Amino acid sequence: MFTKTVRLAVIAAMLGGAPIPALASDLGAAIVGGIIGGAIMNGAGQQRKRTYRSTTSSATRQMHAQSQVALNYFGFNAGSADGVMGSRSRAAVSNYQVFMGWPGTGHLQTMERDLLIGSYNRAQVGGPEVVKAMQRDPQGVRGLLLTWRDERMGINGQRRGGGYAGLPIEVSDAVDEIADSSEPSAEQLLQRTGFIQLADLNNDGRNDYVIDTAVTGSNFWCGQSQCAVLVFASQPDGYRRNDFRYQRNPQLTNTASPTMFQCHQSSCAMKDPLAEGGTQMVAAPAPAPAPTPAQPPVVSAAAPAPAPASGLMALPMAAPAPADQPSLASYCSKVNLLTSSNGGFVTAAAMSDPDLALSEQFCLTRTYAIARGEDMLKAVQGLSITQVEQQCDAFGPALAPFVAALKDSEAAQVLQQVQKFVLSANMTVEQLQSTGAICLYTGYRRDKLDVALGAALLLTGAGQQPYAELVGHHLGQGFGAEASMERARGWYQQALSALDGGAAPVFAPNQPERIELVRAALNVGDKAQGGNAPQQTSLPSFLLK
Repeated sequence: MFTKTVRLAVIAAMLGGAPIPALASDLGAAIVGGIIGGAIMNGAGQQRKRTYRSTTSSATRQMHAQSQVALNYFGFNAGSADGVMGSRSRAAVSNYQVFMGWPGTGHLQTMERDLLIGSYNRAQVGGPEVVKAMQRDPQGVRGLLLTWRDERMGINGQRRGGGYAGLPIEVSDAVDEIADSSEPSAEQLLQRTGFIQLADLNNDGRNDYVIDTAVTGSNFWCGQSQCAVLVFASQPDGYRRNDFRYQRNPQLTNTASPTMFQCHQSSCAMKDPLAEGGTQMVAAPAPAPAPTPAQPPVVSAAAPAPAPASGLMALPMAAPAPADQPSLASYCSKVNLLTSSNGGFVTAAAMSDPDLALSEQFCLTRTYAIARGEDMLKAVQGLSITQVEQQCDAFGPALAPFVAALKDSEAAQVLQQVQKFVLSANMTVEQLQSTGAICLYTGYRRDKLDVALGAALLLTGAGQQPYAELVGHHLGQGFGAEASMERARGWYQQALSALDGGAAPVFAPNQPERIELVRAALNVGDKAQGGNAPQQTSLPSFLLK
């Protein structure tokens, strides 16, 4: 019945739409995402709804609902946040308690509830700590619970688990350091072939790590005559970093290889086949090369290397390499840092910068999309995360015409064409919605903005119009589409109208004031449009050690 109702509503909304370049009528030919959606819906179909009669007070139900929201956020499936602690919610409480190292009674003690809800509220504020935990902690967002539990108990200075994808913390810190002076985000760098290579260089039976900066595209780390390479050799209490620089060939095609290095315990040496001096020795971790204070020259491939300074040769600066698409993950890290330093999110009453307010909401909705998709992915049976990502990657080319149309077409026109696309798909609306939510998560998690924006469009066209806010954020900030606040307003209005009409919020459902903040930011932006825009200027770049 729900599917039929949505389809009738979609057909009624499509009348009068101007055409946008057509695609294959069968969405299943473009993506195999129906497998994802079907797996979720089949699993959901096996669960029967139960109706509970409860005599608990409204205050108690509200407290239970808050606990259910927090449990769901941290990946303990409590079902609907209806304030009724049924068997599923009790099981979620028990799983939470066991995860935290407490007895799994299924009934929250006051301290346990306070930590759960307090951690949820703290996670919503965001900030660098939350972003790092979600990206690097092996437990994902759940790791925040353990971190903040230890903080309450006065257990400080301890690092749990590893870094990115299980990497040692020393290696992960180096990845962050390189990403700070490169356009790609840390997650993007980790996906590049040859960036990190593993080998047992000191013959102790443990993996050692070689980070080659040749694939970063950063002129600071890799110029046209030399590239930095970082070697991490295992030692009893972790890993020791050894820094080297190897010569580039005129074609700039050579890269670092583990065969170039020999390590004795944690001290390593490099034999560069292109270097005249033979072997480089590293007795202690070397600091990263500092940029010269003068205006950096452009060095050709045949230019001689600069003279050594203080025993270290500075990396030459080269002509800019082609830039990757902007990293939304890196952008949100900066926004979260501003939010944290400002003491929390911008409010409608205190708003003076509508751009910052909308940027904060963009990153908040991205966090919610990641958390929701990650939770839904657990319901997918028989597919690995890699297989899911491969299916979702087809969202880019499948929905590219609609993304391209965002530049010149009104929101209503693009939405009508996406709805036609939805109707032509050989999938149910529920399958499309489930698949869209999972692919939205994989797109944001990997910083593949074509996948994320395509999934947001699909979700909006499949009847979940509050997701139109995400399309507005992408257009307003210029991530995955050409920036146009004029076009973005139409998508913001689609989401606001749907919420005003009673649609269930999909982002921060317990924060109704957030919608008024978005509305106020758009209104302030309208009033400020007549002013002079600030002139952009290039800023110097310094790397502090």
